Amino acid sequence: MSQEELPENPDEVPEDELLEEGAEEEDNRQPSGAPAWFISVAVHALFALIFWAVVFAAREPETELPPMKVTTIDPPPKKEEKKDQERAIENKVDLNVAEADTQAPVNNLNVPVEEKTTSEEENDAEVNKGREEAVASSETGSTGAFMAIGAGGGSAGMFGSRSGGGKRRALAKGGGSRASESAVDAALRWFKRHQSPNGMWDVEKYPVNCTETPKCEPGSAGNSGGSDANVAMTGYAVLCFLGAGYDHKTPNKYKTTVQKGLEYLRSVQKADGLMGSRNYEHAVATMALAEAYAMTNDPDIKGAAQNGIKVVLARQSKDAKAADAQYSGLGWDYVDPKPERNDSSVTGWNVMALKSGLAGGLNVGNGMEGAKKWLERAWKASNKDWAKLSDPYTATSSFPYTWDATSDQVDINPPGSDGKDMAPVGALCAVFLGHHAGDIMLESLCNHVMKYQFPAAYPCNTYYMYYNTLAVFQAGGDRWKKWNDTVRDMLVNAQRKGEGCFDGSWNWEGTKFHGSDHGRILSTAYCCLCLEVYYRYKQVGAADPAKK
Repeated sequence: MSQEELPENPDEVPEDELLEEGAEEEDNRQPSGAPAWFISVAVHALFALIFWAVVFAAREPETELPPMKVTTIDPPPKKEEKKDQERAIENKVDLNVAEADTQAPVNNLNVPVEEKTTSEEENDAEVNKGREEAVASSETGSTGAFMAIGAGGGSAGMFGSRSGGGKRRALAKGGGSRASESAVDAALRWFKRHQSPNGMWDVEKYPVNCTETPKCEPGSAGNSGGSDANVAMTGYAVLCFLGAGYDHKTPNKYKTTVQKGLEYLRSVQKADGLMGSRNYEHAVATMALAEAYAMTNDPDIKGAAQNGIKVVLARQSKDAKAADAQYSGLGWDYVDPKPERNDSSVTGWNVMALKSGLAGGLNVGNGMEGAKKWLERAWKASNKDWAKLSDPYTATSSFPYTWDATSDQVDINPPGSDGKDMAPVGALCAVFLGHHAGDIMLESLCNHVMKYQFPAAYPCNTYYMYYNTLAVFQAGGDRWKKWNDTVRDMLVNAQRKGEGCFDGSWNWEGTKFHGSDHGRILSTAYCCLCLEVYYRYKQVGAADPAKK
């Protein structure tokens, strides 16, 4: 009950009001002679005297109090802080969610979601963050396209499900659980404890920043990549906070952590806009800056994000045989543009960076159109019989590690390999570049993923798992239910719990691919981002058949 609703204390009624009430009663009486009048005056005077005594006796006396003897009492023993015990598996999670095409009541999902403001807590609608035309598989991409449509357009945009009621509904619809959200928050707490004072996440020395014991193992200096890797790790960590709806402007418990991370990325950005030296870490850092801008419209971030996008566009490979040089873009290599080496892994991150830039209304030029050409030509080069693929429910296709645009040659390992089987990257880029559920390229790549790369147990290839989780989520249907029921619970169970510095992280040993080179920061980032999939990007579902 609020203080305004409490009953008034009769002792606090002003003295003059009591006297006035008495006077009114006296005026209404009939005269009954001097004795009665005298008795009445005496009684009222007595009440006034008592009232005066009560009021003034409560006042603090102005005289000094006598000295008091102070006895020191030992404080009670400090209670041991309880670690988060909620991250236990929920094999069968009944979320009481309505059908996918209906709006689920927000209160049906009892998930502890950190709210940003009171207004968001009371608002069931999705928050307008990111442009409408930049939803996960929108086919628009050029400057002219989004400038014509305009910002927002009444939609929540690409990142609108990351907070508020939209986040709760996305969790319910996508298959999240209390345990998965608890795991996300534990991971974010781990990142916060391991952030360096200058805002970065140090791939080698991150345990130094944590006061918990026992300590995490240090990263590998030999394979860490030095300062370039720190740029990438900082970008990954910031993306984890942004993916869960925590930005650097809206009041929230991780606001300062995100702010410091963004400031570090801006501090290492060179005059030409480059962060790090390779298109890999630069794309991850650019993606983080672009998402931060898209979510907040912070003018201090816009310039850095746009300069990052300029580098992405400048380093995009060009097709020398293209009829129009303006639309000659393809994929990306690690540093300089090389049409003879379009690296799928590097290209994937640059496509995601451009998509995040598009969500913020930044100028992405013709980068997305070029990436679409890379996607289609690399996929066809890897699947010579692609024209014969017809059944989206059974057909499988592959995607190369590298593709040579000058000879149409591909470098690809057999299905199921951990090194050069890039079907996960192809599937996600298909989503980001306009392919919808039901599309033969997306469906056949997802079928490949389910057949050869389904992660039955942890540790697994976390790099593949990251890409595949995003792609299969967008494809949706029974395939996503099977993937989510396994991967969600697998990650919740595998997360380290209640062990000092390790608490909230995921082990990197045995994770293969990039996770084995960069250690605990990267494995934790990939796992955290997978558990944020329900609300990180808006799910668009199948395309309208009439528009195919």
